[in-house]
Amino acid sequence: MKAVVYTQPGLPIHAPQSLYDAELPTPKPGARDLLVEVRAIAVNPVDTKIRASRGGDQPQVLGWDAVGVVREVGPEVTLFRPGDEVFYAGAIDRPGSYSELHVVDERIVGHKPRSLDNASAAALPLTSITAWELLFDRLGVEENGGEGQRLLVVGAGGGVGSILVQLASKLTRLTVIGTASRPETQAWVKALGAHHVIDHAESLPLQLEALKLGPVDYVISLTHTDTYLPQLVEVLRPQGKLALIDDPAQLDVMPLKRKSLSLHWELMFTRSLYKTEDMIKQHQLLDRVAQLVDSGVLKTTLGEHYGTINAEHLKRAHAMIESGKARGKIVLEGF
Repeated sequence: MKAVVYTQPGLPIHAPQSLYDAELPTPKPGARDLLVEVRAIAVNPVDTKIRASRGGDQPQVLGWDAVGVVREVGPEVTLFRPGDEVFYAGAIDRPGSYSELHVVDERIVGHKPRSLDNASAAALPLTSITAWELLFDRLGVEENGGEGQRLLVVGAGGGVGSILVQLASKLTRLTVIGTASRPETQAWVKALGAHHVIDHAESLPLQLEALKLGPVDYVISLTHTDTYLPQLVEVLRPQGKLALIDDPAQLDVMPLKRKSLSLHWELMFTRSLYKTEDMIKQHQLLDRVAQLVDSGVLKTTLGEHYGTINAEHLKRAHAMIESGKARGKIVLEGF
């Protein structure tokens, strides 16, 4: 099967071997696995982080967002059958989706939204799982709950933020405050359902005070948490909750003690890495996201379509993500 691979980690993206086209043997599905014919993929920051750090004797396959058609199922599979259209974000400890055929555990796979084409659906799984788990699993907000409470989302215009703002504004009663620094991103966050948008390049406490929106009950920080932490501690109410997904080099949590603030980390790969008892929740939430998309409640965050899935196009996608200038999700489609 066709695949895009690398062997040596840490090469600059313009190096010939940073990503290259290859032929690999077709993988065999395990007991609870699906063999999926990949139709479209999305590229995420995690792809560039893994390419920079993880190597091996065998060619490495990246990719953690995929849409495709089930071709074979393992002997213990109960949720899907051959011919089903699916979408998923995969597992970080298994080969990724930059390949024509891909093996994935059924418990982390959802039925693709019927109303979306393959490329638009590929933009959704990883960010949807992350946003859903942040809001409902890590912070413990309940659907239709949060009346009279406020949620501040730092970096609301990015991939995860774009889904999170929609989930919080459509499925809870929280007052949703998003941060964005550019006029076009601020308009985007407002259009997605944020009740208020403030600028994270300015003082968060002063802006919240001016809008009479402080203190807040929950903060979800999606970027530069270490930089914003003193401000986040200041705007959170005593016994409030702070959740994050980024990778600060260091994070001094001692300032959280005085207010008895709790810290919640989210990594959407945890359930598949540790085969947790509730791993099937990712299947359930992806099916729910598909229903919400098909009923018009959620919209996709597709940004740019980079063409077919090959090394040349994927290098361009990695370069764009590494530049920090990507808007919306980058997708590729077909081999």
